Parts: sequence; C-alpha cells; structure tokens
Amino acid sequence: MTLGEVIRQAREDAGLSIDELAQIVNLRSRLLAAMEDDDFIQCGGDAYARGHLKNIAKATNSSASEFIALFDANHSTDSRSIHSQLVDNNAAAIKSENKRLSWKVLLSASLSIVVIIGVVQFALDSAQVEDEGAPIVAESPTPTAEPSVTPSAVVSPETEESATTAGVTLVISAARGDSRIHVVASGETLYKGPLLQGEEKSFKDDVSIAIYLSNAGDVDLTLNGEKLPPRGEQNQEIRETFRAN
Repeated sequence: MTLGEVIRQAREDAGLSIDELAQIVNLRSRLLAAMEDDDFIQCGGDAYARGHLKNIAKATNSSASEFIALFDANHSTDSRSIHSQLVDNNAAAIKSENKRLSWKVLLSASLSIVVIIGVVQFALDSAQVEDEGAPIVAESPTPTAEPSVTPSAVVSPETEESATTAGVTLVISAARGDSRIHVVASGETLYKGPLLQGEEKSFKDDVSIAIYLSNAGDVDLTLNGEKLPPRGEQNQEIRETFRAN
C-alpha cells in the first residue's frame, strides 16, 4: 500500500471523515485529501509534511514511525540527489560558450580589401588613357591612404571577456514567513536548511545559481540588485536556475 492509502485506511478504521480528521489535526480538508492521494507538494516541505503525519497518526491511533518511513522512502526531497532536484531547470547542463572572431583577422581582411580596390582603380585609369590615344605620361600613382586605426577602436580580448563575466548575485529574504531553501552554484551546495521569517541570505557565482524554495509565496528574491516578481504562492515548492548574461 502507498502512504496515501495507509492514511486513508487509518482514518476509516478510526471512523472519521476527511472533514472531521482535518478539524482534529488543524489542516485544510483539501490538503488532507491530497495527502491521501499521495500528493505531499502542498505540505510546504519535508519538515511540515512529517509534522502533519505525526498529528494524523496520533489522531487515528496509528504508528507515526510507519508513516514517516513510508514518506522518507517515496516522497522526501532530502533523500534525492542534487542532480534530480535540479533536472527540471536543466541546472546540470553544460553551458556552451559563444565563439568570437579574432579582431586581428577582421583588421587584416579590411586592409586587404582596401589594397585590392586601389590596384583595380589604378589599372582602370591606365587603360582609359591608352584608349583615348593620349601620350602616356609616367606619373607616380597617388598613394592610397590606409585607414588609421586608433587605439580606442581596438577592443582587447581582456576587455571583452570582463564585459561578459558579470556573474550572478542573488539575495533570498524570508519576508512574510519561514521557508526551507537549497542553493547550488556551479554544482556545489552553498546552503541547505531553514530560512526563518525576517532572515536574509546573499549568494554569488560567476556562472549560475539554482535554488529550491518550499514556501515561495513568503519569500522575496533580488537578482543583481533588481527585485523579482513573486515566484509562487504560499506553501508552494519551486525550483529555478539563474544564469549570468
């Protein structure tokens, strides 16, 4: 039997309806019905879910340890690997780097085009003089002025690289309630644990930051100094990844 079926059987054996049991354990009837359907996402995280299971076991004279064991085996997010928790946002994918043309190649090509145009123009002018029968006067060709390259027009690779590595700075604030968070940057966990109401934590990485929130509606996010819109509702779990531009 699944955990939801075990909860339903315990409630029925105790002679309680969903509304009656929900009132005893101080839960919404809709949340209790979802738990009996093996849906624990709306519980607000593993810690809240285990607390609800203990209250239900006590109200139905059931084994709380059996409920907890079934939950940890099939529904707990703590037992999942970091890769499986972040796969929805493709946080483990390797970000491809944009290839850029060398500025030296572009400059060399531009100078070659200018020289070719000058040679062709000189040949056309010489042919036109011969066709008109005019005496050929040896003249030194007017030198073609090469375009000057000022230092400000050349972008060094170091300057270009520094302009594209601004990184990611993310501030997580529990503005309206407690939440459980998990923060991963470049494949390494920066923080995993509770964030109590009024607390704020800041994280920075050069490539990307992936997060898990158990109570998105009560948490504010600020990305690179800009406050983001709400990422979800109260007690809703979300996973999201932020990457450097």
